[in-house]
Amino acid sequence: MKAAEILEKIRGMRALVIGDICLDRWCRYDPALAEPSRETGIPRIAVVETAVTPGAAGTVANNLVALGAKQVATLGVIGGDGFGSELEDALRRGGISPELAVRAPELPTFTYTKLINAATGIEDQPRVDFVYTKPLPGPVEERIIENIRRAWNDFDVVLASDQAETAAGGVITDAVRGVIGELAAGGGKIVWVDSRMRAERFRNVVLKCNYQEAEAACRRAFGAPDFEMLRQSTRSILLVITHGEKGAMYIRAGGAKFVSTRRVAHPVDICGAGDSFSAGAALALAITGSPDDALRFGNMVASITIMKKGTGVARPEEVLEAERNWKP
Repeated sequence: MKAAEILEKIRGMRALVIGDICLDRWCRYDPALAEPSRETGIPRIAVVETAVTPGAAGTVANNLVALGAKQVATLGVIGGDGFGSELEDALRRGGISPELAVRAPELPTFTYTKLINAATGIEDQPRVDFVYTKPLPGPVEERIIENIRRAWNDFDVVLASDQAETAAGGVITDAVRGVIGELAAGGGKIVWVDSRMRAERFRNVVLKCNYQEAEAACRRAFGAPDFEMLRQSTRSILLVITHGEKGAMYIRAGGAKFVSTRRVAHPVDICGAGDSFSAGAALALAITGSPDDALRFGNMVASITIMKKGTGVARPEEVLEAERNWKP
């Protein structure tokens, strides 16, 4: 199916993103103002400008909105701190509903603070992350599960973003993962999961990893890389493995296929490329039912976003232009 047809149908799609919603804080600092602290003697990082955007699962949601989805909602946790207020405002400004997200005053908001040199435009300082590393409180987990069950049938496609890299603290706990697998087994919609550290624990979904994540999942599960075994053990209807600048492959019962992407000589920023790929591919798969069309469309979306600074998005007119110039 051509991109124009997919984009036209996306306008009627309702998408739910479950998982680790993050606040990205883009802080520009002036190196000329780095006088040492009077108390410690350590040079300061003098932030002179800050912009905020939804990140992690929020990046997926941003791309769904940019592609023209009719309705996009997030279902995760928003803390009771100032970052939580900033995140909720950023979601609403971006056309993303935070109504299904669980407000948890006792928890910090998952936040990435990125320090960009105002003189060079380059992120050249260590990122400051605000993370939660304890088990998710039982009442918070229960509310997440309740909201998933209540909202499930209101959406055409569900995407789960399991981005936490800590052993505990992420939104998608074992119990939440179990509910997603249970509801996905009922059929009726594409359930697309992107998991950095726990792909082998999901069941009955479209499972997406990059190559390194897929290998690591195999080693955790059965000690050696075997992607077909990973697909079978997770009962995945489709296993999608991205290969960066080369494209992506899919594995399903009956075989595997590699789908090449457009060659991009000098990408500007690959941050968020996997999230933009997931947004485009999941929508296209729900519309066409074709893994080939889905991966091709996802590749096109990602080829656009890597040419933008930060976690960029792809808009319909850019996708159409990419298709006109497509030379895998």
